Amino acid sequence: MNLEELKKKKDECRSWKNVEPWYKKLQNAQKIEKNDLFIDYGDWFSVGKKEDLTQDEYEIIVETARTLIPWRKGPFKIFDLEIDSEWQSNLKYNLLRPHFNLKNKIVADIGCNNGYYMFRMLEDKPKRLVGFDPSPLTLHQFEFVNHFVKSDIVYEMLGVEHLEFYNHKFDFIFMLGVLYHRADPVGTLKSLARGLNSKGEIIIDTFMIDGEDEICLTPNQRYSKIPNIYFIPTIPALKNWLIRAGFENIEVLATVVTTTDEQRATFWSFDESLENFLDPNDNSKTVEGYPAPKRVYIKARKIL
Repeated sequence: MNLEELKKKKDECRSWKNVEPWYKKLQNAQKIEKNDLFIDYGDWFSVGKKEDLTQDEYEIIVETARTLIPWRKGPFKIFDLEIDSEWQSNLKYNLLRPHFNLKNKIVADIGCNNGYYMFRMLEDKPKRLVGFDPSPLTLHQFEFVNHFVKSDIVYEMLGVEHLEFYNHKFDFIFMLGVLYHRADPVGTLKSLARGLNSKGEIIIDTFMIDGEDEICLTPNQRYSKIPNIYFIPTIPALKNWLIRAGFENIEVLATVVTTTDEQRATFWSFDESLENFLDPNDNSKTVEGYPAPKRVYIKARKIL
């Protein structure tokens, strides 16, 4: 697989008509040059203060951020502009933070969206951070924020299927909220293993169903109004997938029912969110009648 040729074609996406407005706004914002800005690695990942800008510059920041709606992951504060994303991703990050140490490690975030988790990870001082996500919109969001952060994070418009062909391997891989979108979950986990250095580690999260049987739910057409959800396993089934893919030391870090404290509609996202995806008469079920979204967080290590 020629990844360089693929990346070149991906970059050409910026000339597509539906992407061009994002690109033009981003270019306008990137004309604003500021150095040594305040950065806060907390729940609201923040860069800069409003007083760092002229009024005209601040209006460009606001206009650019609004052009890049929907913001699914966050929250961010960009020069004190609060971008209140659909997902309160700080809840997930803070849950996982005690379970990893990234100092001097080569790290990948698969399905990185706009890079919120990677920006938070900068505080750990990893050797290298690489995000994988094929979405042009989230790339533009990342570049908007990173222009002012000035980090060395690399954002690749690639998917998990390209990981094993990348030009280097990783010590630690995060894949959060991706596995249920893959029609071949074991094959996807094998791709993670092939992308790791010896004894490398992963943290994943995915939808789960309760039960001790080694089974999974296969939704018909949609799950929680999402069309591309293929398999939702029990924890024993998920562990079997990981073992088949070449992992050991499988540790369940947490199981969490998704609530509107974590996922909800905001000005910066969509008109609909979790509350619209659940049965209005029974929040323990989706609108399709399946068990409501519940996630399992797992850490595992490559065997070889």
